[in-house]
Amino acid sequence: MRGGQSLAEALESYLGEWSERTGIRVETWALPATDVPSRVSNGVMTTMREALANVELHSRARTVSIAVTVGRSGLRMTVSDNGQGFPTARAGRGIARMRAAFAEMGGTLSVNSVHGEGTTVTGVVPRRR
Repeated sequence: MRGGQSLAEALESYLGEWSERTGIRVETWALPATDVPSRVSNGVMTTMREALANVELHSRARTVSIAVTVGRSGLRMTVSDNGQGFPTARAGRGIARMRAAFAEMGGTLSVNSVHGEGTTVTGVVPRRR
């Protein structure tokens, strides 16, 4: 994060710049209202950049929906596009990098894609006990 920026502020700024540059509309459903540890913030931002790069390069989406929430159980990130979808068996290095970023935070990342309907990336980082 840039100088004391919260995860929500960093996401808002990045999503606005990305949408303007790509022409793909971003619907922000939720952003974290609380502070998030910097290692988690950095992992979420890394994964968000990768997910949006995939949307821009491969999906032909017109809209992408974003939700990042923090609750008792931990953090949940969802990036969902209305693009063309792809066979998840053909997942490339970008998805491997996103999974690795969530694994480093002790979390998991799943990708669900339906041909002709779009792709949803969901990452979860459980709260440490």
